[in-house]
Amino acid sequence: MQLADRMGTIKPYFFAELGVRIAEMRTRGKDVIRLDVGSPDMPPAPFIVQELQRAACQPDRHGYSQLGGSPGFREAVATYYTRHFGVTLNPQSEVVGLIGSKEGLFHLSMAFLDPDDVALVPDPGYAVYAGAARFAGAEVVTVPLLEQNNFLPNLSAIPANARQRAKLLWVNYPNNPTGAVASDAFFTELIDFAHTHQILVCHDAPYLHVTFDGYRAPSLLQVPGAREVTVEFNSLSKTYNMAGWRLGMACGHAPAIAALHSLKSNIDSSQFPVVQDAGIKALTGDQNWFAERNTVYQERRDIVLNGLSQAGLIAYKPQAAMYVWARIPQGRQSAEFTSALLDETGVSVTPGSFFGECGEGYFRISLSTPTPRVEEAMKRISTWV
Repeated sequence: MQLADRMGTIKPYFFAELGVRIAEMRTRGKDVIRLDVGSPDMPPAPFIVQELQRAACQPDRHGYSQLGGSPGFREAVATYYTRHFGVTLNPQSEVVGLIGSKEGLFHLSMAFLDPDDVALVPDPGYAVYAGAARFAGAEVVTVPLLEQNNFLPNLSAIPANARQRAKLLWVNYPNNPTGAVASDAFFTELIDFAHTHQILVCHDAPYLHVTFDGYRAPSLLQVPGAREVTVEFNSLSKTYNMAGWRLGMACGHAPAIAALHSLKSNIDSSQFPVVQDAGIKALTGDQNWFAERNTVYQERRDIVLNGLSQAGLIAYKPQAAMYVWARIPQGRQSAEFTSALLDETGVSVTPGSFFGECGEGYFRISLSTPTPRVEEAMKRISTWV
Protein backbone atom coordinates (compact mmCIF):
# COMPACT_ATOMS: atom_id res chain seq x y z
CA MET A 1 0.00 0.00 0.00
CA GLN A 2 1.34 3.43 -0.91
CA LEU A 3 1.56 6.07 1.78
CA ALA A 4 0.32 9.61 1.32
CA ASP A 5 2.88 12.01 -0.12
CA ARG A 6 2.71 14.07 3.07
CA MET A 7 4.36 11.21 4.95
CA GLY A 8 7.50 12.12 3.08
CA THR A 9 7.73 15.23 5.25
CA ILE A 10 8.02 13.10 8.40
CA LYS A 11 11.61 12.50 9.41
CA PRO A 12 12.74 9.81 11.89
CA TYR A 13 12.50 11.33 15.36
CA PHE A 14 15.97 11.98 16.74
CA PHE A 15 15.22 10.87 20.30
CA ALA A 16 13.58 7.64 19.14
CA GLU A 17 16.70 6.69 17.18
CA LEU A 18 18.94 7.81 20.03
CA GLY A 19 16.95 5.68 22.47
CA VAL A 20 17.53 2.58 20.34
CA ARG A 21 21.25 3.32 20.17
CA ILE A 22 21.50 3.79 23.94
CA ALA A 23 19.53 0.60 24.60
CA GLU A 24 22.00 -1.33 22.45
CA MET A 25 24.94 0.22 24.33
CA ARG A 26 23.42 -0.74 27.66
CA THR A 27 22.92 -4.35 26.56
CA ARG A 28 26.69 -4.39 26.00
CA GLY A 29 27.23 -3.22 29.57
CA LYS A 30 27.92 0.47 28.85
CA ASP A 31 26.91 2.86 31.65
CA VAL A 32 25.11 5.65 29.78
CA ILE A 33 24.13 8.93 31.46
CA ARG A 34 21.29 10.62 29.60
CA LEU A 35 21.47 14.41 29.54
CA ASP A 36 19.54 14.66 26.28
CA VAL A 37 15.76 14.40 26.82
CA GLY A 38 13.96 17.11 28.82
CA SER A 39 11.69 14.86 30.88
CA PRO A 40 11.47 15.75 34.61
CA ASP A 41 13.02 13.09 36.83
CA MET A 42 11.23 14.34 39.95
CA PRO A 43 7.60 13.37 40.70
CA PRO A 44 4.62 15.69 41.07
CA ALA A 45 3.77 17.00 44.53
CA PRO A 46 2.16 14.25 46.67
CA PHE A 47 -1.23 16.00 46.82
CA ILE A 48 -1.49 15.74 43.00
CA VAL A 49 -0.82 12.00 43.02
CA GLN A 50 -3.28 11.57 45.89
CA GLU A 51 -5.98 13.29 43.85
CA LEU A 52 -5.28 10.95 40.94
CA GLN A 53 -5.69 7.99 43.26
CA ARG A 54 -8.88 9.38 44.78
CA ALA A 55 -10.46 10.19 41.42
CA ALA A 56 -9.53 6.80 39.96
CA CYS A 57 -11.58 5.14 42.69
CA GLN A 58 -14.73 7.01 41.66
CA PRO A 59 -16.96 4.81 39.48
CA ASP A 60 -18.22 7.75 37.41
CA ARG A 61 -14.78 8.99 36.31
CA HIS A 62 -13.98 6.33 33.71
CA GLY A 63 -16.06 7.41 30.73
CA TYR A 64 -15.32 9.95 28.04
CA SER A 65 -14.51 13.50 29.03
CA GLN A 66 -16.29 16.50 27.62
CA LEU A 67 -14.60 17.42 24.35
CA GLY A 68 -12.06 20.19 24.74
CA GLY A 69 -11.56 19.42 28.41
CA SER A 70 -13.93 19.24 31.35
CA PRO A 71 -15.52 22.52 32.50
CA GLY A 72 -13.67 22.11 35.78
CA PHE A 73 -10.31 21.77 34.09
CA ARG A 74 -10.86 24.77 31.84
CA GLU A 75 -11.97 26.85 34.81
CA ALA A 76 -8.85 25.73 36.69
CA VAL A 77 -6.69 26.91 33.78
CA ALA A 78 -8.40 30.30 33.88
CA THR A 79 -7.83 30.47 37.65
CA TYR A 80 -4.16 29.60 37.17
CA TYR A 81 -3.68 32.43 34.63
CA THR A 82 -5.31 34.97 36.92
CA ARG A 83 -3.33 33.77 39.92
CA HIS A 84 0.10 33.79 38.29
CA PHE A 85 -0.12 36.42 35.56
CA GLY A 86 -3.13 38.62 36.27
CA VAL A 87 -4.68 37.47 32.97
CA THR A 88 -8.44 36.97 32.85
CA LEU A 89 -9.58 34.24 30.44
CA ASN A 90 -13.05 33.06 29.51
CA PRO A 91 -12.83 29.30 30.21
CA GLN A 92 -15.52 28.51 27.64
CA SER A 93 -14.12 30.44 24.67
CA GLU A 94 -10.45 31.18 25.41
CA VAL A 95 -9.25 27.84 26.84
CA VAL A 96 -9.10 24.35 25.36
CA GLY A 97 -7.64 21.28 27.03
CA LEU A 98 -4.91 19.30 25.27
CA ILE A 99 -3.50 15.80 25.55
CA GLY A 100 -0.16 17.40 26.27
CA SER A 101 0.77 20.58 24.44
CA LYS A 102 2.68 18.76 21.66
CA GLU A 103 -0.49 17.58 19.93
CA GLY A 104 -1.94 21.07 20.22
CA LEU A 105 1.07 22.57 18.46
CA PHE A 106 0.67 20.10 15.61
CA HIS A 107 -3.09 20.40 15.30
CA LEU A 108 -3.07 24.21 15.25
CA SER A 109 -0.94 24.06 12.12
CA MET A 110 -3.43 21.63 10.61
CA ALA A 111 -6.25 24.05 11.39
CA PHE A 112 -4.60 27.16 9.92
CA LEU A 113 -2.09 26.29 7.23
CA ASP A 114 -2.81 25.58 3.58
CA PRO A 115 -0.31 24.82 0.81
CA ASP A 116 1.59 27.99 -0.15
CA ASP A 117 1.00 29.56 3.28
CA VAL A 118 4.06 30.42 5.35
CA ALA A 119 4.89 29.50 8.92
CA LEU A 120 7.65 31.52 10.59
CA VAL A 121 9.66 29.13 12.74
CA PRO A 122 12.56 29.83 15.13
CA ASP A 123 15.95 28.32 14.37
CA PRO A 124 17.10 26.70 16.61
CA GLY A 125 13.72 25.49 17.80
CA TYR A 126 11.50 22.58 18.74
CA ALA A 127 11.20 20.32 15.70
CA VAL A 128 7.39 20.07 15.87
CA TYR A 129 6.91 23.69 14.73
CA ALA A 130 8.49 23.08 11.31
CA GLY A 131 7.36 19.46 11.06
CA ALA A 132 3.70 20.32 11.52
CA ALA A 133 3.86 23.13 8.96
CA ARG A 134 5.46 20.88 6.35
CA PHE A 135 2.90 18.15 7.03
CA ALA A 136 0.19 20.71 6.29
CA GLY A 137 1.89 21.50 2.99
CA ALA A 138 2.99 24.98 4.05
CA GLU A 139 6.33 26.65 3.48
CA VAL A 140 8.63 27.01 6.48
CA VAL A 141 10.61 30.24 6.73
CA THR A 142 13.14 30.05 9.54
CA VAL A 143 13.80 33.00 11.83
CA PRO A 144 17.33 32.82 13.24
CA LEU A 145 17.88 33.01 17.00
CA LEU A 146 21.43 34.30 17.19
CA GLU A 147 23.76 34.62 20.13
CA GLN A 148 24.48 38.28 19.37
CA ASN A 149 20.76 39.05 19.72
CA ASN A 150 20.39 37.09 22.98
CA PHE A 151 18.66 34.29 21.05
CA LEU A 152 15.66 36.51 20.26
CA PRO A 153 14.28 36.79 16.71
CA ASN A 154 15.03 39.94 14.75
CA LEU A 155 11.51 40.63 13.50
CA SER A 156 12.60 43.45 11.20
CA ALA A 157 14.89 41.04 9.33
CA ILE A 158 12.05 38.73 8.27
CA PRO A 159 11.72 39.08 4.48
CA ALA A 160 8.77 41.21 3.34
CA ASN A 161 7.35 38.43 1.18
CA ALA A 162 7.38 36.03 4.12
CA ARG A 163 5.63 38.55 6.36
CA GLN A 164 2.89 39.02 3.77
CA ARG A 165 2.24 35.29 3.34
CA ALA A 166 2.76 34.19 6.93
CA LYS A 167 -0.18 32.94 8.96
CA LEU A 168 1.69 31.67 12.02
CA LEU A 169 4.74 32.87 13.93
CA TRP A 170 6.16 30.46 16.50
CA VAL A 171 8.01 31.67 19.58
CA ASN A 172 9.06 29.84 22.75
CA TYR A 173 10.18 31.63 25.94
CA PRO A 174 11.72 30.57 28.26
CA ASN A 175 13.43 28.94 25.32
CA ASN A 176 14.24 25.40 24.36
CA PRO A 177 17.04 24.74 23.55
CA THR A 178 18.94 27.93 24.42
CA GLY A 179 17.49 28.77 27.85
CA ALA A 180 17.01 32.38 26.69
CA VAL A 181 14.26 34.56 28.15
CA ALA A 182 12.23 37.33 26.55
CA SER A 183 11.95 40.87 27.89
CA ASP A 184 8.69 42.75 28.25
CA ALA A 185 9.93 45.10 25.53
CA PHE A 186 10.41 42.24 23.08
CA PHE A 187 6.98 40.80 23.83
CA THR A 188 5.42 44.22 23.20
CA GLU A 189 7.31 44.49 19.89
CA LEU A 190 6.14 40.99 18.97
CA ILE A 191 2.46 41.79 19.54
CA ASP A 192 2.76 45.03 17.57
CA PHE A 193 4.35 43.06 14.72
CA ALA A 194 1.54 40.51 14.77
CA HIS A 195 -1.15 43.19 14.64
CA THR A 196 0.60 45.01 11.81
CA HIS A 197 0.95 41.90 9.64
CA GLN A 198 -2.16 40.01 10.84
CA ILE A 199 -0.14 36.98 11.90
CA LEU A 200 -1.18 34.59 14.68
CA VAL A 201 1.57 34.31 17.29
CA CYS A 202 1.88 30.80 18.70
CA HIS A 203 3.73 30.98 22.01
CA ASP A 204 4.94 27.61 23.29
CA ALA A 205 5.37 28.25 27.01
CA PRO A 206 5.85 25.05 29.04
CA TYR A 207 8.78 26.42 31.09
CA LEU A 208 7.12 29.47 32.67
CA HIS A 209 7.68 28.13 36.18
CA VAL A 210 11.09 26.51 35.75
CA THR A 211 13.11 29.58 36.71
CA PHE A 212 16.31 30.45 38.59
CA ASP A 213 17.95 33.23 40.57
CA GLY A 214 14.65 34.93 41.40
CA TYR A 215 13.60 35.36 37.78
CA ARG A 216 9.85 35.26 37.01
CA ALA A 217 8.85 34.51 33.43
CA PRO A 218 5.92 36.46 31.96
CA SER A 219 3.04 35.09 29.95
CA LEU A 220 2.72 36.63 26.49
CA LEU A 221 -0.99 37.06 27.22
CA GLN A 222 -0.08 39.75 29.75
CA VAL A 223 0.79 42.14 26.91
CA PRO A 224 -2.05 44.51 25.98
CA GLY A 225 -3.63 43.40 22.71
CA ALA A 226 -2.05 39.94 22.87
CA ARG A 227 -5.20 37.86 23.05
CA GLU A 228 -6.37 39.24 19.68
CA VAL A 229 -3.34 37.73 17.93
CA THR A 230 -1.96 35.05 20.25
CA VAL A 231 -2.46 31.43 21.23
CA GLU A 232 -0.31 30.43 24.19
CA PHE A 233 0.38 26.74 24.67
CA ASN A 234 1.07 25.60 28.19
CA SER A 235 1.50 22.26 29.84
CA LEU A 236 1.57 20.54 33.19
CA SER A 237 4.54 18.47 32.03
CA LYS A 238 7.40 20.71 33.19
CA THR A 239 5.64 22.99 35.69
CA TYR A 240 4.08 20.17 37.70
CA ASN A 241 6.45 17.29 36.78
CA MET A 242 3.58 15.54 34.94
CA ALA A 243 5.21 14.89 31.55
CA GLY A 244 3.87 11.35 31.19
CA TRP A 245 0.36 12.33 32.23
CA ARG A 246 -0.15 14.21 28.93
CA LEU A 247 -2.18 17.20 30.01
CA GLY A 248 -1.92 20.71 28.62
CA MET A 249 -3.89 23.71 27.42
CA ALA A 250 -4.07 26.32 24.70
CA CYS A 251 -5.32 29.78 25.64
CA GLY A 252 -5.96 33.14 24.05
CA HIS A 253 -7.41 34.18 20.67
CA ALA A 254 -11.00 32.88 20.80
CA PRO A 255 -11.44 32.12 17.05
CA ALA A 256 -8.19 30.13 17.03
CA ILE A 257 -9.21 28.26 20.19
CA ALA A 258 -12.58 27.45 18.58
CA ALA A 259 -10.85 26.14 15.45
CA LEU A 260 -8.47 24.00 17.48
CA HIS A 261 -11.39 22.68 19.55
CA SER A 262 -13.37 21.84 16.41
CA LEU A 263 -10.47 19.97 14.81
CA LYS A 264 -9.64 18.03 17.97
CA SER A 265 -13.30 17.08 18.43
CA ASN A 266 -12.98 15.10 15.20
CA ILE A 267 -9.67 13.51 16.18
CA ASP A 268 -9.60 12.73 19.90
CA SER A 269 -11.93 12.36 22.87
CA SER A 270 -9.98 14.57 25.27
CA GLN A 271 -7.89 13.41 28.22
CA PHE A 272 -8.91 10.78 30.81
CA PRO A 273 -11.21 12.53 33.35
CA VAL A 274 -9.14 11.24 36.28
CA VAL A 275 -6.01 12.91 34.89
CA GLN A 276 -7.95 16.14 34.43
CA ASP A 277 -9.15 15.94 38.05
CA ALA A 278 -5.53 15.68 39.19
CA GLY A 279 -4.68 18.56 36.86
CA ILE A 280 -7.34 20.71 38.52
CA LYS A 281 -5.76 19.99 41.90
CA ALA A 282 -2.32 20.84 40.52
CA LEU A 283 -3.43 24.14 38.98
CA THR A 284 -5.48 25.34 41.96
CA GLY A 285 -3.53 23.82 44.87
CA ASP A 286 -0.35 24.85 46.66
CA GLN A 287 2.26 26.23 44.26
CA ASN A 288 5.04 26.84 46.77
CA TRP A 289 6.69 23.51 46.01
CA PHE A 290 7.97 24.91 42.70
CA ALA A 291 10.70 26.71 44.63
CA GLU A 292 12.17 23.51 46.07
CA ARG A 293 12.07 21.79 42.68
CA ASN A 294 13.72 24.77 40.99
CA THR A 295 16.46 24.80 43.63
CA VAL A 296 17.37 21.28 42.53
CA TYR A 297 17.48 22.30 38.87
CA GLN A 298 19.52 25.38 39.71
CA GLU A 299 22.05 23.27 41.63
CA ARG A 300 22.38 20.99 38.60
CA ARG A 301 22.69 23.99 36.30
CA ASP A 302 25.60 25.30 38.35
CA ILE A 303 27.28 21.87 38.37
CA VAL A 304 26.99 21.75 34.58
CA LEU A 305 28.29 25.29 34.11
CA ASN A 306 31.26 24.62 36.39
CA GLY A 307 32.04 21.30 34.70
CA LEU A 308 31.89 22.77 31.21
CA SER A 309 34.08 25.66 32.30
CA GLN A 310 36.67 23.24 33.64
CA ALA A 311 36.52 21.44 30.30
CA GLY A 312 37.25 24.71 28.51
CA LEU A 313 33.80 24.87 26.91
CA ILE A 314 31.70 28.04 26.67
CA ALA A 315 28.15 27.75 28.02
CA TYR A 316 25.33 30.22 28.61
CA LYS A 317 23.89 30.62 32.08
CA PRO A 318 20.11 30.22 31.78
CA GLN A 319 17.61 32.08 33.94
CA ALA A 320 14.89 29.59 33.10
CA ALA A 321 13.95 26.32 31.37
CA MET A 322 15.75 23.07 32.14
CA TYR A 323 18.66 23.18 29.71
CA VAL A 324 22.19 24.49 29.32
CA TRP A 325 23.21 25.57 25.80
CA ALA A 326 26.92 25.30 25.12
CA ARG A 327 29.39 25.67 22.27
CA ILE A 328 31.25 22.68 20.89
CA PRO A 329 35.01 22.97 20.39
CA GLN A 330 36.00 24.99 17.35
CA GLY A 331 36.47 22.95 14.21
CA ARG A 332 34.01 20.19 15.10
CA GLN A 333 30.42 19.52 14.03
CA SER A 334 27.61 19.14 16.54
CA ALA A 335 26.45 15.67 15.51
CA GLU A 336 30.00 14.32 15.25
CA PHE A 337 30.98 15.80 18.62
CA THR A 338 27.96 14.51 20.53
CA SER A 339 28.18 11.08 18.88
CA ALA A 340 31.82 10.74 19.88
CA LEU A 341 31.00 11.94 23.38
CA LEU A 342 28.39 9.21 23.73
CA ASP A 343 30.60 6.46 22.31
CA GLU A 344 33.70 7.36 24.29
CA THR A 345 32.29 8.54 27.63
CA GLY A 346 28.75 7.19 27.81
CA VAL A 347 27.31 10.70 28.20
CA SER A 348 24.39 11.50 25.91
CA VAL A 349 23.65 15.13 25.04
CA THR A 350 21.68 16.64 22.15
CA PRO A 351 23.46 18.11 19.12
CA GLY A 352 22.44 21.67 18.39
CA SER A 353 21.96 20.80 14.72
CA PHE A 354 18.89 18.75 15.67
CA PHE A 355 17.15 22.06 16.40
CA GLY A 356 18.02 23.67 13.06
CA GLU A 357 20.88 25.07 11.02
CA CYS A 358 21.50 27.87 13.52
CA GLY A 359 21.99 25.24 16.21
CA GLU A 360 25.10 23.97 14.49
CA GLY A 361 28.14 24.64 16.66
CA TYR A 362 26.26 24.04 19.92
CA PHE A 363 24.94 21.21 22.08
CA ARG A 364 22.20 21.04 24.71
CA ILE A 365 22.39 19.51 28.16
CA SER A 366 19.17 18.66 30.00
CA LEU A 367 19.01 19.15 33.77
CA SER A 368 16.41 16.41 34.29
CA THR A 369 18.78 13.72 35.57
CA PRO A 370 19.52 12.99 39.27
CA THR A 371 22.23 15.25 40.63
CA PRO A 372 24.86 12.54 41.34
CA ARG A 373 24.60 11.40 37.72
CA VAL A 374 24.99 14.98 36.49
CA GLU A 375 28.15 15.28 38.60
CA GLU A 376 29.51 12.04 37.16
CA ALA A 377 28.70 13.19 33.62
CA MET A 378 30.60 16.43 34.13
CA LYS A 379 33.63 14.51 35.38
CA ARG A 380 33.60 12.37 32.26
CA ILE A 381 33.22 15.36 29.94
CA SER A 382 35.93 17.43 31.62
CA THR A 383 38.49 14.61 31.31
CA TRP A 384 37.46 13.79 27.72
CA VAL A 385 37.39 17.13 25.92
